[in-house]
Amino acid sequence: MAELSRPRANRPSIYGLRFLRALWRLLRVYWTSGDALPGTALLLGSIALELLTVLANVYLSDAQKGIFDALELKAADAFFAAIGLFLGWTVIFVFASTYRIFLRQTLEMRWRRGLTAHYIERWIGATAFVQAKLHADEIDNPDQRIQEDVRDFVASALGLSLSLLAAVATLVSFGGLLWRESSDWPIRLSGREFEIPGFMMWVAVLYAVFSMWLTHVVGRRLVPLNFDRLRLEADFRYGLVRFRDNVEAVVLSRGESVERQSSLTRFRHVIANWWQLIRAQRNLSVLTTGVGHANDVVPVLVAAPAYFAHLITLGSIAQIRIAYAQVSGALIWFVNAYQEIARWRANIERLAAFAEVMDETEREAAQPRIQVVTGTASVLRLEDLRLESPDGTALIEGARASVAPGDRIAVTGASGSGKTILLRAIAGIWPFGSGRVELPVRDRLLFVPERAYVPQGSLRAALSFPAPEGTFSDEQIVEMLGLLGLRNLERRLDDAQPWDQVLSDHEKQRVALIRVLLHEPEWLFLDKATSALDEATERRVYELLAERLPNTTVITAAHRPAVVGYHARRWTIAPRESGPARLEAA
Repeated sequence: MAELSRPRANRPSIYGLRFLRALWRLLRVYWTSGDALPGTALLLGSIALELLTVLANVYLSDAQKGIFDALELKAADAFFAAIGLFLGWTVIFVFASTYRIFLRQTLEMRWRRGLTAHYIERWIGATAFVQAKLHADEIDNPDQRIQEDVRDFVASALGLSLSLLAAVATLVSFGGLLWRESSDWPIRLSGREFEIPGFMMWVAVLYAVFSMWLTHVVGRRLVPLNFDRLRLEADFRYGLVRFRDNVEAVVLSRGESVERQSSLTRFRHVIANWWQLIRAQRNLSVLTTGVGHANDVVPVLVAAPAYFAHLITLGSIAQIRIAYAQVSGALIWFVNAYQEIARWRANIERLAAFAEVMDETEREAAQPRIQVVTGTASVLRLEDLRLESPDGTALIEGARASVAPGDRIAVTGASGSGKTILLRAIAGIWPFGSGRVELPVRDRLLFVPERAYVPQGSLRAALSFPAPEGTFSDEQIVEMLGLLGLRNLERRLDDAQPWDQVLSDHEKQRVALIRVLLHEPEWLFLDKATSALDEATERRVYELLAERLPNTTVITAAHRPAVVGYHARRWTIAPRESGPARLEAA
């Protein structure tokens, strides 16, 4: 097990075939799902409207040429005909441009919904506990990766791919026009004339190639900087959330200054990264802005000699300027999209690393270590159970015990001896060790940890957890509130508040015990589940368990001696002078 827990740093950047495999893995989650068919229809619609936008632009440039030629010739009829053509294609352009965005956003929502559901399904499961133990140093902020990285990945995947398609279509459409309009221009050098077919097209290509090379040289630092930005921002936000969730404990401990300093330190890391990022973006923006403005004047400068030589009309210059701008914009698509590509790469790397760690966790959890199986009898058995810490240190070895239906067993031992880990192993979420746990043939097993989990939502939902809200009637819930001394909450069942913050520790433990009485499990495992209660309330809890659940098997990790008296049997985790502790069952 030592190898499994070896700390590792954040995974290195991915390139080449590994990057393509990571991208394909993200793409196939949605595009091989049941929603792929309507998604394909939306994508095809987006592509069609993207191409229609390009086509409308072509005809708009023709109309503008007609307008300027008519003005130059003072031909009113031709002028108004060209204006009519321009307005007609403007309507088509506005329709196509508006609805291509609508269809793209609709597809973006469906794609994000599918990819988010995929990651949530994989992350929120029993292996999340093992992942946190083994890979916490590798994967920061899974919540941010699921929420922010998935959102940005989908938006950029659609935005970049459709804009690239439009760029290619624009290049083909306007490239032919630009080639045709600049095919017969003589170039004078040292008193000699040369004719270069499609001269303006070659100018646009050379300008774009130079711009892309310069952009890559200046902007390549943006990928790692964006990766770090996502991580540092999430760390800063998580620290603030942790303080909010534990504000009482921090303030009572007079730890505000420490928490404040920790938050400011994390924010300083955000600021340092931000300075690096905005400097890199500043350099790239200077380049892209300069490239764009310099490029605006290039077609006029190059076409002016042909106009002065009466080889082309003013309308031709207007059309050439539009065509050159479209071709140049298509060719420098990479320049304009570089910052978004950098962020997109960071999204892909973070999501790919997250998926890889979940894969590794699933493989590690599936390895034959502690075998948790459902037996054929109604008995719980531990056979040669050895429990280890994640770093491989043995805690308990050779544990053998059996539990019959209706038994009441207290697990005792010094703090840190392994009582909680023993219950985790029985629950199947602690794989570190070896041996076998044979669970009884029972459907209703319930584990109650010391720190009760209170989900978001209404109080009724919190009391019904892990069953859905509405499983139990209000009469049942109100009765249990009265039995556990929480009758003051019976009028607040519909209130949706952050109950984890509203309720005190002892109230949260009572909420967890109310769930026990509502669910009526056949096997109940309590991990110091009454540690925050006073002795009278604790005694009342065990009296209720005996009265309300007389046939339920109860195994309790005891936190104080009085708890042992409420159980008929005892398991003791006995330390030894050398070697791991042993489980003594009586």
